[in-house]
Amino acid sequence: MELYELLEQVVRTFERLGIPYLVTGSVASMAYGEPRLTNDIDLVAGIRAEQVADLLIVFPAETFYLSEEAVRMAIEQQTQFNIIRPTSGLKVGVMVRKETPFDRSRFARARKLRPAESYQAAFASAEDVIIKKMEYYREGGSEKHLRDITGMLRISGAEIDDTYIAEWADRLGLRPIWDMIQQRLKDRP
Repeated sequence: MELYELLEQVVRTFERLGIPYLVTGSVASMAYGEPRLTNDIDLVAGIRAEQVADLLIVFPAETFYLSEEAVRMAIEQQTQFNIIRPTSGLKVGVMVRKETPFDRSRFARARKLRPAESYQAAFASAEDVIIKKMEYYREGGSEKHLRDITGMLRISGAEIDDTYIAEWADRLGLRPIWDMIQQRLKDRP
């Protein structure tokens, strides 16, 4: 199963079950920036405990790894669970939506994009993807996040709201990272 076919299955399932979601991470950064190799799909979802049984039916143990215990714990602790297709190694990381000002903002700013001709999906805005990638860079120091951000800014820069990013960078303590990214873009020919 290809990455975008799995994404379609998850999107259609979440929409049918009434689970608000956003595609984020590398799949979203590729939608706004440069392509790169990935076997992961990252989503943020407002999943509730009463929807877990339906998820387990749609992603059965014969085909997928999906731990009911992990899903319930992720909902309770507002963390993450995975849906894995063992035969392909594809993984969907589902981060449970938190009731924070940033999550409320990014859900309000969702964009409908068409990752394939057969469907549309709700994507986090380019700005919100950049903000989260700055947070991940701060947590782990991985250069891939900075490459994704600079690729997005090079490809979609004219449509990206720098003021929005700067405001959230200040609120979330990410200003030094945002300033460093801006400097890198200026230094590149």
